[in-house]
Amino acid sequence: MLWSTWLMANVCMWMNDVAAAWLMTTLDSSPLWVALVQSASTAPVFLLGLPSGALADILDRRRWLMATQFWLACTAIALCAVIAAGVITAPLLLALTFANGIGLALRWPVFSAIVPELVPRSHLPAALGLNGISMNASRIIGPLLAGFLIASAGSVWVFAFNAVLSVVSGFVVMRWRREHKPNPLGRERLVSAMRVGVQFVRQSPRMRAVLLRISLFFFHSTALLALLPLLARGLKGGDAGTFTLLLASMGSGAIFAVLLLPRMRQELARDQLVMGGAAAQAGATAVMAVAPNAWVAVPAMFIGGMAWITTANSLSVSAQLALPDWVRARGMATYQMAIMGSSALGAAIWGQIATVTSLYAALLASAITGVLSMALAVRWVRDHPEEDDVSPAQEGWATHPPGAKPEEQGRVVIQVDYRVDPARADAFRRVMDETRRVRLSQGAIEWTLWHDINDPGHFVEHIVDESWTEHLRRFHRATAADIALRERRLAFHLGDEPPTVTRYIAPR
Repeated sequence: MLWSTWLMANVCMWMNDVAAAWLMTTLDSSPLWVALVQSASTAPVFLLGLPSGALADILDRRRWLMATQFWLACTAIALCAVIAAGVITAPLLLALTFANGIGLALRWPVFSAIVPELVPRSHLPAALGLNGISMNASRIIGPLLAGFLIASAGSVWVFAFNAVLSVVSGFVVMRWRREHKPNPLGRERLVSAMRVGVQFVRQSPRMRAVLLRISLFFFHSTALLALLPLLARGLKGGDAGTFTLLLASMGSGAIFAVLLLPRMRQELARDQLVMGGAAAQAGATAVMAVAPNAWVAVPAMFIGGMAWITTANSLSVSAQLALPDWVRARGMATYQMAIMGSSALGAAIWGQIATVTSLYAALLASAITGVLSMALAVRWVRDHPEEDDVSPAQEGWATHPPGAKPEEQGRVVIQVDYRVDPARADAFRRVMDETRRVRLSQGAIEWTLWHDINDPGHFVEHIVDESWTEHLRRFHRATAADIALRERRLAFHLGDEPPTVTRYIAPR
C-alpha cells in the first residue's frame, strides 16, 4: 500500500516539475528563469527539512504523511486556478512551485523513517532499491502523462490530475492502521528535537561523510536536469515530446541499474560504487553538452539514470544504517536537505553560468568539477565500512537509569568517577573520545573529561543535560552499540565496585 502511495506521489512530483519547467519556457525562456523552477521546487526541502524531520519523529507518522498529501493537493488546485484564469506569470509560477516544494519537504523525511519500520535490517538495501524503482518508474510515467496532457489539453490539466492523485494518496494512507507508540516521557519540544538531530549528525562520522558525498554529487548532477528543457529544445526537432523522452530514458536507466545493484554491492565496495556513479554521471553530462540529436542524447540519459540511482542508493543505505529509529526522520531530513540544498544552489549557479557563457560550457564544467570533487571526497573523508548495531538496547540499564525525579527544575550535571591504570590512560582517553560523541549525539549539551593532576589514575567524566526529562531520554535512546561501548569503557575501571555516579541540579 505504501509503495503504491509513494509511486503515485512521485508521479505527481514529476508531472508537476515537467509541467512547471515547460510552462516557464513559454513565460520566459531565459536559462536562469528555467533553472530557477528547479531551485523553487527543491529549496523548501533545504529550508524546512529539519523541522519536518523533527515533527516526523515526534508526531504520529501516519497522520503526518496523510497531511502532506492533502497540502500538495491544495497547491495543485491553486496552480489550476491561476492558469485557468490567465493570470499566471513567471514569478507567480515560482511562488506556487515553492509552495508545492513545501509539501515535498514535509513528506520525504517521514516516508524515509517509515520504510525501516516495515522491513528487517538485512532487507533494507533491497527495500530502498524498490523505492528507487518507484521513483524512477514515476520518472517515466510522470513525464509521459504530463507530456500527453500538455500536448492534448494544456498544462492546467496536468495540475488538475495532480490534485486528484494527491487526494487519492491521502485517503489510501488514511486506511493504514499503523499503531503509534507515544514516548513514555512525552513529546519532545520542537526546538530541542531539532538541536538533538543536528548534534547526532555532527557527531556521526558516517553521516558527515554521506552528506558531503551526496551534496557534491547533486550539486554537479543537477546541471543536467535543470538545463534539460533547453537541451531538449536545442536538439534537432526538439519539443515537449523530446523533453519527455529524455526524462523517460533517465528513469529507464535507473530502473535497470536497480536490478543490477545486488550483484554490484557484492563485487564492489560502497566508495567504489559512489565514485563509479559520479564518473558515469559526468560522462553522461559531457555527452549531453554536445549531443546533436535524440539518438545520441537518449543513451546518454540512460547512462545518467544508472549513475544517479547507483550513487543515491549507495549513500541512502549508508545513511539509513547509521541512524537509530529515534532520530531516523531527523537524520534522513538532513540527508534530503543536503540533496535539495545542493540541487537548488547548483541549478541557480549552473543556470547563471549557462546564461553568461553557454549550455556547452556549463555542462562541461559541471562534469569535470563533479568527478574531481568526488574523487577528493572519497580520498580524504572516509566512510568506514564497519556497521554499528543501532538497534535499541535491551531492557534494563538503557531504559531504567537510577535516581528519582528531583523536586527542583534545571540543568542536570552528571559526574562519573573512574579509577584507571595510568599505564592505560591513553587507551582510556581514546575510548572516552568515542563516549563523547555518543553522549552528545544522544542529546547532552556539554561533555568534558577531567584528569586529576595529583592522582594520575583518577578521571572524572562531566556531562550536562538540558533537563531531567532530557537526561532520561538519553537512556531511552541507547543502542546496542552504545552498550558495547559502555562495556569497553568499564573494562578500564579498577576495583570491584562500578564507577561512582553523582547527579546535581543547576536550579533555574
